[in-house]
Amino acid sequence: MKQMAQNIVAHIAFERFIIAVILISAVLIGLETSSDILDQYGSWLEWGNRLVLLIFIVEAALKIYAVSPRVGDYFREGWNVFDFTIILLALIPSTGELAMLARLARLLRVLRLISAIPELRLIVATLMRSIPSMANVMLLMSVIFYIYAVAGQQLFHAHDPEHWGNLGLSLLTLFRIVTLEDWTDLMYTAMEMHPASWIFFVSFVIMGTFVIINLFIAVVINNLEEAKQERLREMRMPVTHDQLMKELDQTQQALAQLRNQLGDVEPQNSKKKV
Repeated sequence: MKQMAQNIVAHIAFERFIIAVILISAVLIGLETSSDILDQYGSWLEWGNRLVLLIFIVEAALKIYAVSPRVGDYFREGWNVFDFTIILLALIPSTGELAMLARLARLLRVLRLISAIPELRLIVATLMRSIPSMANVMLLMSVIFYIYAVAGQQLFHAHDPEHWGNLGLSLLTLFRIVTLEDWTDLMYTAMEMHPASWIFFVSFVIMGTFVIINLFIAVVINNLEEAKQERLREMRMPVTHDQLMKELDQTQQALAQLRNQLGDVEPQNSKKKV
């Protein structure tokens, strides 16, 4: 039974089935946002959600049973802990005061698509690895924002107090500029008082948008390559003693079955010769 559970959870068809269930769960959650559909098919949607949750519970049980009695091996992998936590949250009753929390927990099931697809896991791992490097980029961006915010408040607060009245408004205005959302309107307003104000805005757009964003992209790409190399190294790791013994046991079982089959075939051949 244990070997059967291991074969099931390791099979590509099982992985694709779980992905399909996650997608169906996402569709059910989306249908619940329509009041008309909810009024007509609310009971069917509820049964569909229960079936999806049951499949997730069976999946977790199979994975835990496959590594038993060393259950810790299941929880040692972060993605398994992530999946198990989502299952526990989905068990919250969807009635009473916890109804809203239950709906939000149900929405988290869509995140299981990340843990089910290896490529998405690689991307998330890359983003997590990029956080320390991004902190340095964020620090540089904060310095640039602060300098331009103080300069903008000193230059334009009298003419455009709505956007440059204080340091907080200046920082918010700079964030609007860095998103390239109607930043030219702000520039033309400032140029009514200072014709050379375009230098301030154009330089900040170049610094804040093109340079900083490219730094973020460079950090992510660099960590993506490192994550890929680490994954390749893990795939090339030497076989452990436990894995070798497991494969040896499987080989011995296959040989024993082959001997039994050959033993059944020999008497039949002897009868035919007689």
